[in-house]
Amino acid sequence: MFRKAAVPAVSNGSYLQGQANGKLSSMDSGQRAQEGKVVLKKKVTLLRGISIIIGTIIGAGIFISPKGILKNTGSVGMSLTVWTVCGILSLFGALCYAELGTCIKKSGGHYTYILEAFGPLPAFVRVWVELLIIRPAATAVISLAFGRYILEPFFMQCEIPEVAIKLITAVGITLVMVLNSTSVSWSARIQMFLTFCKLVAILIIVVPGVIQLIKGETQHFKNAFAGNDASVMGLPLAFYSGMYAYSGWFYLNFVTEEVENPEKNIPLAICISMIIVTVGYVLTNVAYFTTISAGELLLSKAVAVTFAERLMGSFSLAVPVFVALSCFGSMNGGIFAVSRMFFVASREGHLPEILSMIHVRKHTPLPAVIVLHPLTMIMLFNGDLYSLLNFLSFARWLFIGLVVAGLIYLRYKRPDMPRPFKVPLFIPALFSFTCLFMVALSLYSDPVNTGIGFAITLTGIPAYYLFIVWDNKPKWFKKLLGRVTITLQILLEVIPAEEDQKP
Repeated sequence: MFRKAAVPAVSNGSYLQGQANGKLSSMDSGQRAQEGKVVLKKKVTLLRGISIIIGTIIGAGIFISPKGILKNTGSVGMSLTVWTVCGILSLFGALCYAELGTCIKKSGGHYTYILEAFGPLPAFVRVWVELLIIRPAATAVISLAFGRYILEPFFMQCEIPEVAIKLITAVGITLVMVLNSTSVSWSARIQMFLTFCKLVAILIIVVPGVIQLIKGETQHFKNAFAGNDASVMGLPLAFYSGMYAYSGWFYLNFVTEEVENPEKNIPLAICISMIIVTVGYVLTNVAYFTTISAGELLLSKAVAVTFAERLMGSFSLAVPVFVALSCFGSMNGGIFAVSRMFFVASREGHLPEILSMIHVRKHTPLPAVIVLHPLTMIMLFNGDLYSLLNFLSFARWLFIGLVVAGLIYLRYKRPDMPRPFKVPLFIPALFSFTCLFMVALSLYSDPVNTGIGFAITLTGIPAYYLFIVWDNKPKWFKKLLGRVTITLQILLEVIPAEEDQKP
């Protein structure tokens, strides 16, 4: 596909190049890079890919408040049906991304696929909103859940002070940023451990639930489809909640360039992960209903705690710890993946060029990781997080739908593109329709917040023409930004990736 090359947004290209020995030209001669090229290494194996997907999908919701679906369906049977159908629909979306990840072997996820299919303007709008609002707010929200539940065992008899929650949350966010800046390998290993903890937590709920079923505790499943009939709006809202619960299946596509044998491992990791998550979610809800009635589940503030208290006694104290670990895994996986979107967007000239540089020794995209830290802290201490997420919830489905529609478009525009993994056409057609349905539902159910979110998203259009298209910026401005870039390179010890290693 031919497209006009993006114009760098913030500099005239004056930055420090790496020398052949892997050193910054202005650094002390003792500071040497690791042997080999300064690039992002292919360190994401199949197992690590599975841990990224599962670790970012499974957050706190399934343990604390999986009641959005039940509330809007009105019955146990229909809620379990929606959980299953949403898992299948999410698998369809994940399979579409598997095809895109094997035929477009670039990192960046949504951004890269929109760029390839529809050009730079919609791709820039996507990364603009992600960097400034969506990712900082989403990271702050999941981090607040981590802060709350890591402190829960220490405040069993009283309310946790909000200041303490925010301070421990800030520590958690900083720890994740440092981890992802220091080592790709250690970040991936910790993600695997945290994913294992999540699966253990689900098994701790599922196994007693199965034992309850064997004992004949099925009273809550009798007349499973009886109860309050789902309203015309209730069922769509239930699907909305379900699709949100499964979101995260796309994160492996953000790190495609770091995946070993992506043609094989991306589809395998996606399929294995989605099957595990879908089965785990459905069985967890079945386990809850062996002990807790639908009414009790809706009233519970922490469903897993209520379940554990009834069947495991004092062991229920471990539930907040597992929830905190689950949240930390989602934080780690999200930062690991999304930083690659910023890295690729910078490489394409849509973000400051410092964000496309790599640490000379650690081989991590250090600037692309830490750029989120100040923005997330601002959201954490000053932002109305939940309102921001409500404003922009529709944007997630709008752009995912656009990506999957782009898959169909590329089938006709570029029929000769190698496609090692190819899905039947009805799958992207059905899933893109589902995404459009979610966007329409947002407009219908909450037109004010959705309208505000749409307006925020549209700010990316003038920003694109100001920062990208307009190349005749004042010389003093270009010179200043060039100096800032070089200063940051020296402070962070980063250089551009080797040219011959770029895809």
